[in-house]
Amino acid sequence: MIPLLTDPWFYAAAIPAVILVGLSKGGFGGAVGFVGVPLMALAMSPVQAAAILLPILVLMDVVSLWTWRGVYDRDLLWSMLPGSLVGIGAGWLTAALVTADMVRLIVGAVALVFVLRWVFQQIRHGSAHKAKRNRVMAAFWGTVAGFTSFVAHVGGPPFQVYALPLRLDPKVLTGTGAIFFAVSNAVKLVPYFALGQFDTANLSASAVLMPIAPLSTLAGAWLVRRMRPEIFYPFTYATVGLIAVKLLWDGAAQLF
Repeated sequence: MIPLLTDPWFYAAAIPAVILVGLSKGGFGGAVGFVGVPLMALAMSPVQAAAILLPILVLMDVVSLWTWRGVYDRDLLWSMLPGSLVGIGAGWLTAALVTADMVRLIVGAVALVFVLRWVFQQIRHGSAHKAKRNRVMAAFWGTVAGFTSFVAHVGGPPFQVYALPLRLDPKVLTGTGAIFFAVSNAVKLVPYFALGQFDTANLSASAVLMPIAPLSTLAGAWLVRRMRPEIFYPFTYATVGLIAVKLLWDGAAQLF
């Protein structure tokens, strides 16, 4: 018996994490899906959490692509996807240098910056502000998204830092994000396999959690068409902020 599968804390952290990621993949909650690794990291190494989640993410991507098929922004994809591939390559090259505590700091910092930026935009511009497209910034944030996606599956915040201010139709934004992360996650399978992350324990944990993946993704797509975000988003960002502070504290305590 694999010890991880008999640990109740694993299920307490992993099941809510997979549900939240699935809802996000379906389009509900925006970047809230990046709480997957931080939430699971409360019960295990963030590196192991990332390895367990990747096969689940790929299955979710398939469901999300089917759900939002034909709805996407071609220009946004062409502007951000090349940078994502560069970022994934950078993550692969530096994988041996990045410790679990460094990953905690990276995840926590990205999460906290994203939350603070969202708060700042609400205060300064309100919800109606629309940014102009910029290919240089698109490539930069695509690269950041690829790197953070590789180390801990937190590509959502950098992607949305650039994409959200464009004020696309929610369905178009969701469909574009589905393609962006489907490609990114498929590419990540190669370096994760090469780094030996898909061992028996991790793949067994993925298999146990996988039935939740399509159900939560479809539920997210169902909800995004019916529920108003005014209450959900503030609650979600507050939750993400708390998790970010916790991870920053844990990572800094070990490193410094």
